Amino acid sequence: MRIGELAARAGTTTRTLRYYESRGLLPARRAGNGYRTYDEDDLKLLRQIRTLQDFGFDLEETRPFVECLRAGHPEGDSCPASLAVYRRKLDELDALIGELRAVRSEVGAQLARAERARDELAADAEAPGGPEPVCELGGRTK
Repeated sequence: MRIGELAARAGTTTRTLRYYESRGLLPARRAGNGYRTYDEDDLKLLRQIRTLQDFGFDLEETRPFVECLRAGHPEGDSCPASLAVYRRKLDELDALIGELRAVRSEVGAQLARAERARDELAADAEAPGGPEPVCELGGRTK
């Protein structure tokens, strides 16, 4: 198939395919007339790259999977280099999850503090002679 058909079937653009070719991820085969030619294996390779990128892998991280596919492994992820990338990505994700949990805890603590402050202000406002509540946007509530 030609580059336009491959791009359409892979759900990408010809420009992206040329970029992958320049990075050595997609083979650069030419027909006698000079047109790029591709086959079903190239489509499988592109789908592997796209799936990995959807999971957050950067383009260079897909290289071991591409090489594994080219070596004849049906899924492209059973080679030692692919497994190492999976492990690194899981470590990265675990670290991000830890950071997100810490941020969530801080935001939860800030929310609890803000709600307590709001409740205290409301209680003070209800007391005779207490202060009138002030909206955080600068206006009075009454």
